[in-house]
Amino acid sequence: MRFTRLALILASGTLLLSACGGVMRPKADLAASQVTTIGVNSYLWRASLDALSFMPLVQTDSAGGVIVTDWYVNPQSPGERIKLTISILDQDLRADALRVAGSREVSQNGQWVAAPLRAATVQKMEAIILTKARDLRRTAISG
Repeated sequence: MRFTRLALILASGTLLLSACGGVMRPKADLAASQVTTIGVNSYLWRASLDALSFMPLVQTDSAGGVIVTDWYVNPQSPGERIKLTISILDQDLRADALRVAGSREVSQNGQWVAAPLRAATVQKMEAIILTKARDLRRTAISG
């Protein structure tokens, strides 16, 4: 009688414990392309800040995904200056989730005069940010 009772307790305990650990839950993908703890894709956000680290910043809004720089004068070209606005438009890490806009001015007779910004400048900045964002994601996956 005692043996039967002990066997019954052990059998029911084994069944209960086997039900607890039988289902494997998928691990959270911390490096997902959609990381939104700040309102926008965090890889694009961090990559944008990193890419613009040489420029003075006027405004940063992580919830809205906007970064605005102040005028930057390249020491190698003191007669011109540029100002950039980075907009992160989506929560996914995609090329169309990033927009770079800019303004350029040149110095003429001591005055700053608006001048066209080369499209290649904007495209290069977009490429730099996207490459950095992908590298950040790749590092998060492998780390």
